[in-house]
Amino acid sequence: MKILIIGTAYPLKGGLASFNERLAYALQEQGHEVELYTFTLQYPGFLFPGKTQYSDEPAPEGLRITPMINSVNPLSWWKTGRKAARSKPDLILVKYWLPFMGPCFGTILRLARKNGHTRVISILDNVIPHEKRPGDVPFTRYFLKPVDAFISMSHEVLRDLRTFTKDKPALFSPHPVYDNYGDALPKAEAREFLKLNTGGRYILFFGYIRKYKGLDLLFEAMADERITRAGIRLIVAGEYYGDKEYYEQLADKLGIRDRLDLFTDFIPNSEVRYYFSAADCVVQPYRTATQSGISQIAYHFEKPMIVTNVGGLPEIVADGKVGFVVPPEVPAITGSILRFYDEEREGVFAANLAEEKKKYSWHYFTGNIMKLLEAKGTR
Repeated sequence: MKILIIGTAYPLKGGLASFNERLAYALQEQGHEVELYTFTLQYPGFLFPGKTQYSDEPAPEGLRITPMINSVNPLSWWKTGRKAARSKPDLILVKYWLPFMGPCFGTILRLARKNGHTRVISILDNVIPHEKRPGDVPFTRYFLKPVDAFISMSHEVLRDLRTFTKDKPALFSPHPVYDNYGDALPKAEAREFLKLNTGGRYILFFGYIRKYKGLDLLFEAMADERITRAGIRLIVAGEYYGDKEYYEQLADKLGIRDRLDLFTDFIPNSEVRYYFSAADCVVQPYRTATQSGISQIAYHFEKPMIVTNVGGLPEIVADGKVGFVVPPEVPAITGSILRFYDEEREGVFAANLAEEKKKYSWHYFTGNIMKLLEAKGTR
């Protein structure tokens, strides 16, 4: 088929770009012709809390990526939609994660569908966002209307979708493994690269630092004297998307600054494997969640996880098999970290991860896209 992916891709950075690019590769491997339309401007400055939206790494090889969408310029929406209509793709795939993108994507899709040929499937990260803003509901309704069918990567998002549309085809398909960050490294080699103690105990918080991700809960867990006595250190690897001073002041107040290893610039794709390879386990102390790409990076590197029982996280992390699932509360997070080390779970969890990750292949995910195309109600 001729497939068009609309959304974030190089030269933009981050998990959305990684997902769309990896999806494009998977579809190309199956013989489809794939093109990506991405943004010339994804976020206006007031909506982007990081330092830069753009990658300084080389472009991904073997992908056709055309930057042409300005999220706040309706003229670019019209041009993009008209171009998509003329090119007559059999299928448009569009990832939806934020209602702010509803007017832009909704307009492009309405114009593209005027060719009477193209079908549209949306891959839903969120329907109701973690951080609510005015306009969320009407923007989301506007986006959903021209979409023929939906893939949700968590059951919670699927339930949210059904509050907006009851009849359109939709199915759950878990987030595939992020296997595009290279191979795992020996722990000592990764720690040397990061200038860490090669023999220490390290847990990892990875990804953009936002309030809903609960890094402050993990800081409070690190202040427990049992964690201190156990010699456990915390690697924080990710860019601040919020109040940096709040976290720095909290670390000082709790007296844990000397047990934190902070890497709070954006982590380029080429360096992701060093952080996961260096850690004993990955901790996701989220207050709210839908699904998490971080879990799927951990699966790739076969790193045990400690996650909170919010959103779709317990659907992916089998409690007691590949990690621990606990309430988003400091005592529970603290206890699970101590238990991980006291019971020496790393080896057993890693072996189970090697088997469990087979469930999350890109072949399975793209197969579900094709199932949706055949579903009754998808024109």
